[in-house]
Amino acid sequence: MSDSSGGSNIVVETTQRILRDRCTPALVNEAERGEFPAALWETLEESGLTLAWVPDEFGGAGAEIADGFGALRAAGEHALPLPLAETMMAGFLLARAGIACPAGPMTVAPVHAADAVQVGADGTLQGSARLVPFARWAGHLAVPARRGGEACVALVALADCAVKPGQSLAGEPRDGVVLHGVRPLELAAAPGLDADALGVLGAAVRAVQMAGGLERTLNMALEHAVTRVQFGRPIGGFQVIQHALAQFAGESAAAGAAADAAAEAIAAGAALTDAEVVAEVAAAKIRVGEAAGVGAAIAHQVHGAMGFTYELSLHQVTRRLWTWRDEFGGEAAWSIRLGGIAARAGADALWPLVTGTH
Repeated sequence: MSDSSGGSNIVVETTQRILRDRCTPALVNEAERGEFPAALWETLEESGLTLAWVPDEFGGAGAEIADGFGALRAAGEHALPLPLAETMMAGFLLARAGIACPAGPMTVAPVHAADAVQVGADGTLQGSARLVPFARWAGHLAVPARRGGEACVALVALADCAVKPGQSLAGEPRDGVVLHGVRPLELAAAPGLDADALGVLGAAVRAVQMAGGLERTLNMALEHAVTRVQFGRPIGGFQVIQHALAQFAGESAAAGAAADAAAEAIAAGAALTDAEVVAEVAAAKIRVGEAAGVGAAIAHQVHGAMGFTYELSLHQVTRRLWTWRDEFGGEAAWSIRLGGIAARAGADALWPLVTGTH
C-alpha cells in the first residue's frame, strides 16, 4: 500500500511538481481576493488529479485511494486554494453510486452534521447546507441524501441552487446552499454512502491536508529560526526557541502518523461507517486538530509579528489549518464519538482497539 504522506508514486510526484511550480504565494493571495485560479485548475484536471478516485469506466484516473490521499497531503502543504479535495470526494461518492462524473470543479454537502437533505415524494431535494467549500466556484454538487429509509447520492447543478456567499478564515469560499425544490441531475441508491459516511471521509481528508500543512509550517519555522538574526545570532540558537521547535516537530510527527493511519483504514476497503474505520478517523481528526493548535501557535511565535504579514506565506497555511480543524467535525465531536465506540466495545476490547491488534 502506498504511504499517504507521499512516497515515490507518480500521483504524488505529479501533484508536488505542479504545485511547487504553479501554486505560488502570489496565486494564493489572488485567490483569497476572489480570483479563481483557472489555469492551475486546468492543469490539475488535465493531469487526472481532480478525478483521481474515480474509476476509468466513469471517466476518472482510477488511482489508488492511498495515492489520492498522498496528493491531498501535498495540496495541504502548498495551501492549494482550489476545490481539489472536494472534487475528489464528490467523484468518490458519485462513482460508488454509479453516476458518471461531470468535468469541472465539484464540491460536497453537507459538511456539518446538523444539516440534512431529503428526497421528496416528487423527486426533488429538500434541505440546505451551511459553509459548503467553494460552492460558488463549483459547477456541481454531490449530496448524500435520504429517500425514505434509503441512502442515496444526488448530483446537483449548482446553477439550480440558491447560493449564499460566505468566506472561511482562510479567505476561501464557504457558501450556504439552499436545495429546496431542486431536482437532481442524477439520483441513485447508494447503501452505506449517507451523510455520516461523507463526514468520515471528509474528516480523513481534512486530517491529511492538515498533516501536510503542519509539515510545511514546521519547515518554515525551522528555516526562519536559522536565517533570522537577533542579538547577534540566529534565533534558533536560543534554547527557548529550540525547545518550542522540538515540541512542534513532535506534534507534526504524531499528526502525520495519525493521518496516515486514517487514510490507510479507508484505503483498506471497509465501509466508511465501519467501527474500526471510524475509530481511526476519529483519532486522526482529534490528534491532528490538537497538533494544528499547538503547531500554528509555535510557528507564529517563532516568526513574531512577521508571520501575519502578506510578505510571508506562513499565514496562508495556518489560517487553513484553523479552518480545516473545524470542518467535518472538530476534536470535541470526534472525541465523543470515539468514546462511544470504546464504550460499546467494552473493557476487554479497549486495548486491542487502541493498539490495532484486534
